[in-house]
Amino acid sequence: QVQLVESGGGSAQAGGSLRLSCAASKGAWSRYCMAWFRQAPGKEREVVAVIYTTSGGAIYADSVKGRFTISQDNAKNTLYLQMNSLKPEDTATYYCASRYTSSGSWRDAMRYELWGQGTQVTVSS
Repeated sequence: QVQLVESGGGSAQAGGSLRLSCAASKGAWSRYCMAWFRQAPGKEREVVAVIYTTSGGAIYADSVKGRFTISQDNAKNTLYLQMNSLKPEDTATYYCASRYTSSGSWRDAMRYELWGQGTQVTVSS
């Protein structure tokens, strides 16, 4: 079964850290681009960070730049998101996503073909 499975969500205090993982089954790992998105209640899903899996190049949303780090382990087909200096506004469900084609913006959720089920992150002040 082709799937992405996130783990590592939970609760943290403001200023704390969490590390998310996304395990990709065979066929789910993209040789082009993998990403983390998040969605808070009542808000649209937004991109957090993307990584181009061949080059290792990464792009971050302005809201998380300098605090979050996206990384990959190609041997394990696993994507990570290290989240430091967490803020209450980081509270959301976080999703891992795969993208297999290069057309369109890296921010556009509609361009990502495969999604995980999501993992909840709650940051308290």
